[in-house]
Amino acid sequence: MQDPRGKSSHPLQSAFAGDPDMMDLVEMFVRELPDRVEALNGALQQSAFPDLQRLSHQLKGASAGYGFPDIGTAAGQVEQTLRSSGNDYSGVRVEDLARQVDDLVELCRRATI
Repeated sequence: MQDPRGKSSHPLQSAFAGDPDMMDLVEMFVRELPDRVEALNGALQQSAFPDLQRLSHQLKGASAGYGFPDIGTAAGQVEQTLRSSGNDYSGVRVEDLARQVDDLVELCRRATI
């Protein structure tokens, strides 16, 4: 199913769904995602680009470890956009970055066990 903007609204399930050894860890990761989303949005709104880069990097690694490669890919795109914008972030195109963060946030909101 897709929303009017062409984005999927289907739940995003962990690759470890059904793995009893991973369920508690995946559940904890999914429960923490709203806090991560809030931090990402806050960093973007405040133009705290170093924080946004760090948060994206952390989410990229964690999401892969918990079976959410799509989240990891989106977080990696945000990180790379910031990394390639220069040491002082002068090359940041805020509109493009905001779109990438929105896509990342949407994936996080769809994450389920």
